[in-house]
Amino acid sequence: MVLKGILLIFYILSIVISIRLILENRDPSKTLVWILIFMLFPGIGLVIYAVLGRNIRKIKINKTHKLASNMKKEKLLYNFDEMQELAKCESKMIKNGKLPNDNKKDYRALRLINLLLNTDIFPFTINNQVNVYIDGNEKFDNLIKDIKNAKDHIHLEYFIIKDSDIGRRIKKELIKKAKEGIKVRIIYDDVGCWRFWFNRKFFNEMRSYGIEIKPYLKGKIAIPVGGQLNYRNHRKIVVIDGMIGYTGGINIGDEYVGKNKKFGYWRDTHIRVEGTSVYMLQMIFLTDWYYNTKEVLLFDQFFPKLTYRGDCMMQIVGSGPDSDWESIHYAYFYAICQAKKSIYIETPYFIPDETLLKALKCAVLSGVELIIIFPKIADHKIVNTASYSYFEEILESGGKVYLYNKGFLHSKVMIIDDFMASTGSANMDLRSFNLNFEINAFIYDEDIIKEIKDNFFDDLKDSEELEVDKFKSRNKIQRFKESISRLFSPIL
Repeated sequence: MVLKGILLIFYILSIVISIRLILENRDPSKTLVWILIFMLFPGIGLVIYAVLGRNIRKIKINKTHKLASNMKKEKLLYNFDEMQELAKCESKMIKNGKLPNDNKKDYRALRLINLLLNTDIFPFTINNQVNVYIDGNEKFDNLIKDIKNAKDHIHLEYFIIKDSDIGRRIKKELIKKAKEGIKVRIIYDDVGCWRFWFNRKFFNEMRSYGIEIKPYLKGKIAIPVGGQLNYRNHRKIVVIDGMIGYTGGINIGDEYVGKNKKFGYWRDTHIRVEGTSVYMLQMIFLTDWYYNTKEVLLFDQFFPKLTYRGDCMMQIVGSGPDSDWESIHYAYFYAICQAKKSIYIETPYFIPDETLLKALKCAVLSGVELIIIFPKIADHKIVNTASYSYFEEILESGGKVYLYNKGFLHSKVMIIDDFMASTGSANMDLRSFNLNFEINAFIYDEDIIKEIKDNFFDDLKDSEELEVDKFKSRNKIQRFKESISRLFSPIL
């Protein structure tokens, strides 16, 4: 009787939450997944929902708007109005079919830039020099050099920071700079860095030298009641003296420099930027810092005047559950729909929503070449398994999928024809588009696009093609695993 009573309470709570989900007008597929979970696992389902299910987008949007208003009032970014005015001017320029340093005036680039201007304030910039790194050793060697040369401040924001060989190398250099009087600030994701819940020595030593370290969306207390575990800061940002910036897919850990026996060589993509786009990296970092600390930081110090750096035209774009629009998601959809010749994608996870999947299939069926490079080694088994169920549809439409077998592929890249390349922290999955705080660079420079494309085809040489006939003949047990994993893909 007691057990029946408990089950009845569980079912009543499940019905109440299901009605609430329906009234929120969420994605129907996600709503149906939650209802199915409640039906099959009434007690466990409620616990899972408490941790992962809460929709904070509307709450976060309202809160962020309030924070933005406070930031203007406090003059954290006193030229916020100027940024808005710049975006308006750029929109007018685009409507007239003009772009600086753009002789071809590709309307697709014009419209993509305008889309990102309208979803949020993401101005395009032309005074940039960009270096592309394809593995962690290359990135960290250059990063440590830049840290050593810092003169005013160092800002770091990472999803994962580990007490590792590379982590200790960076820590050593940061402590040296702190002793010199250089201000160091670090933001880390509380879930991505869960190991520090139990081992505080790594961060505490840095704090003892005056380095400020803050968790983003601290989850230990909020997880049971707020569901914040599901919303992660997946961004990777470094800004040094407001003049040099880094962003991409590489976190701080030994696996990212190829020292993990399971993964071996770690293939990734990261960029180093000098120029005006560093302002946008800085802006996103300062906004995240203010969100977590309410600390007002002076503007001039962090946005120094810059001389000529280069001619690379690009946009730095942030997105997350606090945004009005899913900027990176929308940009990907538009770019795919505008492809004329080719779409090249590298991603460690492939969980597209129905719109992106249809856009990719439509592109292939219309004659566009689609090649996806995906890791043969899995780091997240369920997500990896679910990805294969989507590959079947890609292959049937005529697209090609290759499995990277030189090591682990963590690179997040999309190249559309020769007009756009995007790289950053966002994976090609629903989590990156809907739940995570992400940052990507959208690049419109022919030379950088060519370099990223050349890297893509080098990776293709180290990959084996997933043949459609062989893939379709896989055993029923594997198909069942893929189908079950795909069923839960809206909440992975």
